Amino acid sequence: MNTVVFEHVQVRDLPQAWQAKLGDLLNAGFSKVTVRIEEDPTESPDAQFANDPLFGMWRDREDMADVDAYIRAIRAPRFGEVDRATPGAATTNPEN
Repeated sequence: MNTVVFEHVQVRDLPQAWQAKLGDLLNAGFSKVTVRIEEDPTESPDAQFANDPLFGMWRDREDMADVDAYIRAIRAPRFGEVDRATPGAATTNPEN
């Protein structure tokens, strides 16, 4: 959670809407306040992207359901087959 704190802020320097909420403090003689702004814990981290058409643009791709397998499959031709029994040994790719 992210929090920003401003101490000893003059009430007259706050936005009018904030000043209106502090009416009782002003009547009590307070001229300085501490402002604490916290992140809304109910908002999910992805909520800011919810209306972005690019976010999740491939979510309906059935061939990408298993992302790890998909990436391995598209990288396999580039790296060739690897002999895991012998460290550092790789067979050549017949397509190259």
